[in-house]
Amino acid sequence: MSDVALAKELQQNIAALKQEVAKIIIGQDQIVHEIILAILGGGHALLIGVPGLAKTLMVHTLAQSLGLDFKRVQFTPDLMPSDILGTEILDETRHFKFIKGPVFTHILLADEINRTPPKTQAALLEAMQEKQVSIANQNFKLAQPFFVLATQNPIEQEGTYPLPEAQLDRFMFALNLDYPSFEEEVAVVKNTTITKDVQINPVISQTQILAYQSLVRKVPVADNVIEYAVKLVGKTRPKSEQAPEMVQKYLDWGAGPRASQNLILGAKAHALIQGKLSPDIEDVKAVAKGILRHRILLNYKGEAEDISPDKIIEDLL
Repeated sequence: MSDVALAKELQQNIAALKQEVAKIIIGQDQIVHEIILAILGGGHALLIGVPGLAKTLMVHTLAQSLGLDFKRVQFTPDLMPSDILGTEILDETRHFKFIKGPVFTHILLADEINRTPPKTQAALLEAMQEKQVSIANQNFKLAQPFFVLATQNPIEQEGTYPLPEAQLDRFMFALNLDYPSFEEEVAVVKNTTITKDVQINPVISQTQILAYQSLVRKVPVADNVIEYAVKLVGKTRPKSEQAPEMVQKYLDWGAGPRASQNLILGAKAHALIQGKLSPDIEDVKAVAKGILRHRILLNYKGEAEDISPDKIIEDLL
């Protein structure tokens, strides 16, 4: 199949995928769209929202619609790295045998990732970055495609372990889930308080996802679009000459080169879903908030004046 035909198929299949997810998930269209962008870009996503906004259900429904294996790990203060990666046991022949942990799947839902200590959080780092796990001097490759979709509760921060900047940077998108609108909440209540059996059908196969990921990387990008993305990221750095006054005043730290890479990957995936064969500056702008909001660090003045990362990104755009 030619790349142009594959791009057309991608556009149709992603539309069908969104329809399938909408059978269960009411509203949250933008969040579903950005999770799909992360999947197409081969990245991971962090979902931030209060309890009860169907974060877990959304990820499970997406996994079913994609025909992929799905595992969920509830992160707790006593969770050990081996509970995620797997462990070696002595079998009946007195040989060590590796029992694979839940990380050996296609979609791993890391529920409340900030509830577990740094040692266990760090166990995910290698899996997310290298797509492999090292145990007892052996490397085990993870299944492809592999995505970590982590959730975080923005309230009740007592006894939690905030993700370090290095680990936050591993997530392509950070997505803020908000409460549903009145009409959406009415529809949610109607649909969830009756006996209703909804069948979710897989609409995209594992092989197709890998083909779409490869296609995203092949999409050509004009130099001016790449330069725009790099300049936008440069403006978030307080010590940079091009940083505006607001950034110098309210930010301690800006986004690194991984943000520029993800802006272009996200823009390519966004363009393909919109039926375009090459992204423009509008596509970069469309994905900027989700890609930059967790990569900029407010200083004390910014925190005190209740300036949000989204407000700074809006000003930069």
